[in-house]
Amino acid sequence: MVIERKEGLVFNVKKIARIKRKYGLETKIRRKNKYREFKKKQQEHETCPNHLNREFVQITPDKVYSMDITQINYNGSKKAYLAAVKDLCTNEIVGKSVSNRIDINLSNSAIDKALKRLSSKEKSNLMIHSDQGFHFTHFSYRNKLKKNNIVQSMSRKGNCIDNAPIESFFGHLKDLLDLRSCENINDVKKEVTKQINYYNHRRPQLGLEKMPPSEYRRHLSF
Repeated sequence: MVIERKEGLVFNVKKIARIKRKYGLETKIRRKNKYREFKKKQQEHETCPNHLNREFVQITPDKVYSMDITQINYNGSKKAYLAAVKDLCTNEIVGKSVSNRIDINLSNSAIDKALKRLSSKEKSNLMIHSDQGFHFTHFSYRNKLKKNNIVQSMSRKGNCIDNAPIESFFGHLKDLLDLRSCENINDVKKEVTKQINYYNHRRPQLGLEKMPPSEYRRHLSF
């Protein structure tokens, strides 16, 4: 580009490369600072220990939440994504977000809805468990938990069993979903909301003394 602008001569990239090889010319470039790049990556994404350690049976509501994201296929090749937060005591879905984009806003929106229900004291006594996906290692998610004094726990790398409760919920939900009439993301959101409401308020579970999650929460408060 400089030769063309200064001399009016047009050289394509391949010709420039041939001339460089012929005369042994080397282009000086700024090399990336590997340590700086590593530090930047560390700051943006960071994992933490598996504090939950598969202690999935909890006896007090709002003490341990499990969170993850799943893909929902609809209307042929279209894809939607659901981020959900599950209380490991009551099995309730206490926060969710549905989008056609699997970005940071998806997970952060779901966790915001879950935390909105809680007092500052309840947040400070809470642990939230997830896998090591980039949504949960991202600094915005980590800072959100840190500001609320929430303990962050993560599954071991590549070990989905460490987050089995939320995976189990996704399986049940996909059995319930009827996506045949869903044409767009708003249709999917309505269907997901409908079935999560059914799961929370009407679907009994053997492990909850044959009660739906919301009823079991009320039962524990007596």
